[in-house]
Amino acid sequence: MKDWIKAARLRTLPLSLSGIIMGAFIAKWRLYGEGGIWDWRIFALALLVTLLYQILSNYANDYGDGIKGTDAKRSSEAEARAVASGKITAKQMKNAVILFSVLSFVATIALLYVAFIPEYMNEFYIFIGLGVASILAAIGYTVGKKPYGYMGLGDLFVFIFFGLVSVCGSYFLFTKTFSWDMLLPGTAVGMLSMAVLNLNNMRDIESDRLSGKNSFALRLGFRNAMIYEMILLQLPLILILIFLGLNGFIQSQNYYVFIVMILLIPFAKLRRKIMAVKEPRELDPFLKQVGILTFMMATLTAIGLNFFN
Repeated sequence: MKDWIKAARLRTLPLSLSGIIMGAFIAKWRLYGEGGIWDWRIFALALLVTLLYQILSNYANDYGDGIKGTDAKRSSEAEARAVASGKITAKQMKNAVILFSVLSFVATIALLYVAFIPEYMNEFYIFIGLGVASILAAIGYTVGKKPYGYMGLGDLFVFIFFGLVSVCGSYFLFTKTFSWDMLLPGTAVGMLSMAVLNLNNMRDIESDRLSGKNSFALRLGFRNAMIYEMILLQLPLILILIFLGLNGFIQSQNYYVFIVMILLIPFAKLRRKIMAVKEPRELDPFLKQVGILTFMMATLTAIGLNFFN
């Protein structure tokens, strides 16, 4: 069991939860101001769905990189993978991918039933499509004849699904409306998700070169990928600040809402530490740190809007 838990890569879960927390609690703040109802069942099911998607993605990545021989070329300092190490067979991991695909789809149906049935049938079917697309994206990163992670498209898909779909989609589940300003927090979470993936690919840049995995970091080169990383870590809090400003909090002088800005300090320290790295394998500890800071950004934004407003 411990090998399965390790393969699930629990350290990535705070990152996947961040988009749901961001979207759901911005929705709660808006619904509260309009006298609407925030359904805790939608929130609980949305958390379950995103956890299943994340575990599915991690198992699929383990399977795909394992059967392609990508993980075998990675250094021992990098995170050990189950299929490549032989702790879990490729057949067992493939079965786990199938199982979690089914579980993810069933949980998605349950979520959308609670959120949309019976008044919003069109939205129900649209989100079924998004759910299927999310499952296929989770699998397609490393699995298949042309996995998009091997073509340098991983960053784009992470931005779309971990950022825009997660934040804007969860917001829509509660409000049944789309608001253009939600693209700001959606982009913020998406960029930090890209930052985690880029760190991962920078860490593995040499082994990926040997295995033919043309990640975006490999295409950029280590130095340019580092510049790209700094941009990804710099902009999200600025986007959150713009979102709060657009919603009138600067004029209202309700400065408690800006509690999320205390993260400027740890983000600045993190950027300095990452920039000081010379060897790619030294980047591994920062993946977890970026994930935690993303989770804190979402949580503090939620607290500022719902408890200090």
